[in-house]
Amino acid sequence: MKLHLGCGDKKIDGFLNVDIINNSNVDLVDDVTQLKSIKNESVDLIYACHVLEHFKRNEYLTVLKRWTELLKPNGVLRLSVPDLEKVIKLYNSGKYNLRQLLGLLYGGQTYLYNFHYMGFDFITLKEDLEKLNYFNIKKFDWRLTEHAEIDDYSQAYLPHMDKKNGELVSLNIEAIKK
Repeated sequence: MKLHLGCGDKKIDGFLNVDIINNSNVDLVDDVTQLKSIKNESVDLIYACHVLEHFKRNEYLTVLKRWTELLKPNGVLRLSVPDLEKVIKLYNSGKYNLRQLLGLLYGGQTYLYNFHYMGFDFITLKEDLEKLNYFNIKKFDWRLTEHAEIDDYSQAYLPHMDKKNGELVSLNIEAIKK
């Protein structure tokens, strides 16, 4: 079983597409912090693209723990989050002003769930995943995934959609559960 958590309007074939808001692309309407209908240690891969930053700093580890419970041993956790290190670099370079980076920092804020509460860099997220008994924690290239044809935020670039010359502003991390 493969879970696509917080799928929104992006359906990935071969995955159980889960979101708290129902639409035609959602297979299971559920709160990704709970997922009570999914058995522990029954999932081979969890993909959550720009979901984790929507949880407060005192709750995101609880969410990661729940996802860890769902994964089989040697199951894969694949996360994409805004890359705070890259955002700071781009801001400090003068290439982008704060208005151009607000969405990455704070979310679109267009509906109840579209707010960012956390920021991540590779080192911090790697440390948190190690505490949860993950190994082989590394950045992944979205082009080499089975969902590469889905244009989601794992492929977020500045300037927008310039995948050839732009800078990737999504931190894409993959880890394996012990």
